[in-house]
Amino acid sequence: MTLRFYDTASAEVRDFVPLVPGQVSLYYCGATVQGMPHVGHIRSAIAFDQLTRWLQYRGFRVTVVRNVTDIDDKILAKSAESFAADFAGEPGTVREEEWWALAYRYEQEFLKAYDTLGVSRPTYEPRATGHIPEMHALIARLIDRGHAYPATDGSGDVYFDVRSWSKYGSLTRQNIDDMQGAADSDPRGKKDPRDFALWKGHKEGEPTTASWDSPWGAGRPGWHLECSAMVTKYLGTEFDIHGGGLDLRFPHHENEMAQSQAAGHGFANFWMHNGMVTYAGEKMSKSIGNTISPAEMLELAPPRVVRYYLGQAQYRSVLDYQPTSLQEAAAAVERIDGFISRAVRALSDGGSYTFGTVGAVPEAFERAMDDDLNVPQALAVLHETVRAGNTALTEGRLEDARAALHDVHDMLRVLGLNDTAAAAVDEQATAALGVLVEAQLAARAQARAAKDWAASDAIRDTLAAAGVVVEDGADGANWSLKRG
Repeated sequence: MTLRFYDTASAEVRDFVPLVPGQVSLYYCGATVQGMPHVGHIRSAIAFDQLTRWLQYRGFRVTVVRNVTDIDDKILAKSAESFAADFAGEPGTVREEEWWALAYRYEQEFLKAYDTLGVSRPTYEPRATGHIPEMHALIARLIDRGHAYPATDGSGDVYFDVRSWSKYGSLTRQNIDDMQGAADSDPRGKKDPRDFALWKGHKEGEPTTASWDSPWGAGRPGWHLECSAMVTKYLGTEFDIHGGGLDLRFPHHENEMAQSQAAGHGFANFWMHNGMVTYAGEKMSKSIGNTISPAEMLELAPPRVVRYYLGQAQYRSVLDYQPTSLQEAAAAVERIDGFISRAVRALSDGGSYTFGTVGAVPEAFERAMDDDLNVPQALAVLHETVRAGNTALTEGRLEDARAALHDVHDMLRVLGLNDTAAAAVDEQATAALGVLVEAQLAARAQARAAKDWAASDAIRDTLAAAGVVVEDGADGANWSLKRG
């Protein structure tokens, strides 16, 4: 089946053909490091990690760029408000945290969350502050082509002239006259209230460290400009896929596309946007208290369970969080791991079990993933394979069970569910644990045969206290590790 993805710009699912045969260039918007990562950031990262892994499985060499916005209005505002004892000099004193220190601190929190949840590191992760010369060059090009102008009030701001670009609004299919004015700068120096800032002149009260010299005066880059400059440097003027959260379509991606194409760049061939995360059907909002952070999720469930939950929906759909969501995800992961543990024990003869490199996933799984990353359908194939594998074990069809085990392992690897900080099943550790647990289960079986129910229950309780779940079945007792 041909790879097909939904393209926001054309509003249709299209066949994916890379610009360079065998290679894919992917840019997706990373964090503005003004605070701790929220669940939307992590869902987006997992969605594009799934995309990357699937493209790699399909044989493409994928170059991934994920930016870090380490300078903007909110970072400066947070720094000005930051009076934390953690950054104090003498005991009992406080001082402001420098904006660049705050940005770096939160950047590390994002990296920790990505790593914990198995999000692969990108090929490049550029910071905005490291690309000021490229931004100056892009602004100058836009001015020369008649699509940008210095502010008329002498502020040092430079704006993109939206009226000069006839395609402005095409990404989100909006009429320019129906749009509200841009809220990212002082409107007094603009020709049109909808014009957006490419360069922001230094203002009184802002730290001088957050200002760079430019042909238009000291200042700093506008948010939208940063991504255009960075993606062009690392992927060229035309590349395969631009991704990000649905909330970035306007104004951020609309403005990115406009300024880049106005500069004469082909820019993105596909625009892919992941859906939002809601809480019990409502938009998450700190003001009404219906939010949950990745850190809070990780307090409630292991990383594999959190990744399973955040990655289980089709990437374009809304993912609704309910109080039982992580419990349901944990049950699904436990079923998968229960089969893996059972199959490894049956097939390893008490030793370690080697899976090797990823082989071919089931055809139905491949069809689902080729069809605009239909992860829910792919997970259905995964769970059906688990059920078939368990049946094969019960019926003593070990080769069928082995085939199911390898299929399950390969699907988990493709979905990134074996690469979190609490990776699936460590075969050697499981084998060693299995020897101990099987000895306990043998003693329990003897106690049950002798009708020594007290001894049988004591063994089961001891195993349960150690996190080992025992289930009695027609083929004897099976065990698995409790998740969460």
